Amino acid sequence: MSEEEENGVDKTDEEEEKGITMVDVLNEEEERELDAAAVLGGTDDSSCTYDMGYVKRQPLYACVTCCPPDSGRLAGICLGCSYHCHEDHELVELYTKRHFRCDCGNSKFPNNSCKLLKEKLPENPENEYNQNFKGAYCTCHRPYPDPEDPLDDEMIQCCICEDWYHGRHQGGQVPSGEDYAEMVCQDCLKKHQILAHYFGLAVTVVKSEETKESLNVSVELENLQKENITNNGQMQPEEKEAKSSNDADVKSECKGNNSSKTGCKLEGLIKQNLPEGAIFFPENWRQQLCTCDNCKNKYKDEGFIFLLDEEDTVSSYEERGKTQDPSRKASTQRELEALSSLDRVTRTEMVHEYNTLSSSLRDYLRKFAENKKVVRDEDIKEFFSQLVANKKQRPSPRVQQFCK
Repeated sequence: MSEEEENGVDKTDEEEEKGITMVDVLNEEEERELDAAAVLGGTDDSSCTYDMGYVKRQPLYACVTCCPPDSGRLAGICLGCSYHCHEDHELVELYTKRHFRCDCGNSKFPNNSCKLLKEKLPENPENEYNQNFKGAYCTCHRPYPDPEDPLDDEMIQCCICEDWYHGRHQGGQVPSGEDYAEMVCQDCLKKHQILAHYFGLAVTVVKSEETKESLNVSVELENLQKENITNNGQMQPEEKEAKSSNDADVKSECKGNNSSKTGCKLEGLIKQNLPEGAIFFPENWRQQLCTCDNCKNKYKDEGFIFLLDEEDTVSSYEERGKTQDPSRKASTQRELEALSSLDRVTRTEMVHEYNTLSSSLRDYLRKFAENKKVVRDEDIKEFFSQLVANKKQRPSPRVQQFCK
């Protein structure tokens, strides 16, 4: 039995209509809600997150109106402040950033106070900023979306510096999005040489820029022994046949050659020569990082101790957002039950009206996106007022069906 039949919806009648069915509408709406919840992570849009201190991860925005790129003032604001304090300003969406405290209304905003919280320190010294706060991304330092870029290239975020990069500017072949969980950009690899020890965990290794030949060499760290690694970092045949570590049990104990001495996973392993480009890691690769005291101190000194925090990952953040509202599925089920009680003509009219609304709203919002304007409550009210006015000027689909 199909999903539509299980929910009491007449699939035969629905299939007769061109375009999408109302079940499709409800399913698409639920998917959009899940995507929005994943990005926002359950963040409250009615309050400022400043009082929460340095939030582990949250959606952030940069206000170009208050802090122009040439002002020398880099600042980030939370979701609530983007709605209530900068509603008519030009904003840059930064997606999510880790360990950040909202800057809205502090000394970086001399002409714009925070409407949600008045008492704030002049600065947040633990905040870290990069070129994204000026609307620039990647090694090409271009905006996104880039109106002058003719290529449709996926942007990928580095899990360490949190900048976004074009795949083609990372010097290698980008694996399928389903095959990797996180990326470390080429600049971070050069900066943090200790990560070269974990090159064998990578999902894809590009052997040469000319051939773009790639090898799947995801293996457990304990297989990366000195005798199996050549001087140029290429894997021996027996390692190429190793089972992928994507679904392997994570080993909690250190198992380097000399682990009995210090408990460090890296002892006895050769730091491999890295190719030019980023490294793409599978799910749970962080759990295979060495956690001995010596390595932890190195992570702290180099500023990426957060890699040992399982809740730091974007995927963990998104999953928390998706499960924030357990009533969502119940709501969709009630909508499907209500739909099943309608007759075929009514359902047809609903599909027609939905398609009209969807098309009109996309065209209306596109203007705001092109001009980099925030959509206000007044704009939405104006849109629906005009939609009602237009509807009154045309006959309904039911009347047209019986006209001769």
